[in-house]
Amino acid sequence: MEGPRIEFYGGKWASTVPLLLFILWAIFQSGLLRIGDTSGLVAGALVATIIGMFLAKGNWKTYANTIFEGMTQRVAATAIVAWLWAGMFAETLQVGGFVDGLIWAADALNVGATTFPAITFVLAALLATGIGTGYGTTVAFVTLFFPAGVLLGANPVLLFGAILSGAVFGDNLAPVSDTTIVSAVTQDSDIGGVVASRFKYAIVAAVLAFIAYLIAGASMSTVNVEGAAELAGTAPGLLHLVSMGIVIYTAIRGRHIVEAISWGIIAAIVFNLIFGLASVSDMLVFRAPEGLAMAESLSWLPFVMTAESAGVGGSLYAGALGFFPLIVLTLLIVAMARIMIRGGGFEAMQDWLLNTVATSVNRAEGTMVLGTALINGMITINTAAEIAIAPYIARIGESYNINGYRRANILDANTAALGYIFPWAGGVLVGYGVMTGPEGLGAQYGTQLMVVNPADVVPFVFHGWLLVAVFLVAAFTGFGREYINDRPSAEVARV
Repeated sequence: MEGPRIEFYGGKWASTVPLLLFILWAIFQSGLLRIGDTSGLVAGALVATIIGMFLAKGNWKTYANTIFEGMTQRVAATAIVAWLWAGMFAETLQVGGFVDGLIWAADALNVGATTFPAITFVLAALLATGIGTGYGTTVAFVTLFFPAGVLLGANPVLLFGAILSGAVFGDNLAPVSDTTIVSAVTQDSDIGGVVASRFKYAIVAAVLAFIAYLIAGASMSTVNVEGAAELAGTAPGLLHLVSMGIVIYTAIRGRHIVEAISWGIIAAIVFNLIFGLASVSDMLVFRAPEGLAMAESLSWLPFVMTAESAGVGGSLYAGALGFFPLIVLTLLIVAMARIMIRGGGFEAMQDWLLNTVATSVNRAEGTMVLGTALINGMITINTAAEIAIAPYIARIGESYNINGYRRANILDANTAALGYIFPWAGGVLVGYGVMTGPEGLGAQYGTQLMVVNPADVVPFVFHGWLLVAVFLVAAFTGFGREYINDRPSAEVARV
């Protein structure tokens, strides 16, 4: 750890107070009071950060500077950029009638409400694996597939869980995913070998999750949205499958995710205009005050109009704006995590696990699984959590001669999974943010069925829970375990 250390009253463990207070706030707000408002979590993060400052010894300047240091971390910027670009892309596809196209296709293929969640899980997993961002996949699928599924009668909570599960699969397995890259690099392993070695774990959890969604879809209650029966859907919106294909192809070809989604946005705009799926003003419009001479002289432009209330609108605007509260929350969470690192709380937690719990190779791998899960439950942005826990995973793994692929797989699977389960997790909140944004799904389709409380979805992220379970079983049975083969045999024998 480089940089100044923060001394706390109460020692190293006191540095965990801001994050722990935030989690308690989130549990009280989302779990007990059933309030999923992201802005409320922002307030909780601010209050927790301020309280932590009173526990810091001496001059508070170091504490304050650590907040700024955390907010400027690349991991936070990466998540924010993915949300903004994916939001614009998904909203532009939505105004282009992609949801109507999905409804038409589901009707034509006889896909019912009971099977829609399982199919959505598979499709979300494929998209997330292709583009390498689970957050972006969550945005796109909640914006597009979620309303289509609910209008067809699928259980909203189960459907949201299926989308999050697909995001977990892609975040864990995609070669271009940030979490995949970080897990490989921090454990001195090549990305190709890591992806190949983790497939067996991911596919076991995925098959079980797919079966679980089929069973749950058939046994859980379906919904009936008023007026949905008259919605036959229209085929032209399916043209945007090409837009999504462009994003996947560009990402697989090794292009940066920003470039890949930008090409998708451009393709979506072109299709909307050429085929009459949406107008220019549907995608971008400037509403000037009535009576403004300049606005009236420019009214011939398709994106300028006068209205009683001034403002900016359209899919590009709404797609980005909905994430602003979540962006602020992300910056605060990463800042609190940095405080815990600077204060030594993270180091104390690692040392306790290493010296007290990890007393055999099975228990060592078990603590690696549970340790990554614990840290991701606190640092809810999965890439940030992975970077924080990676040195510990390397340290304990190397002490028991565990192969780098195995260490990377344990590290990545659990940070990917837990990042999409708890109500305060980044993956859950980004999906909830799309549901309740300025032009959220509930308002657009006129029903509260389009809004799922983050606390309700926790049990139904089947692939996330199963992935953690698979690695716990692997840790205590030795399934898939490999050792470093360039160490003296005497060292290997001790495990």
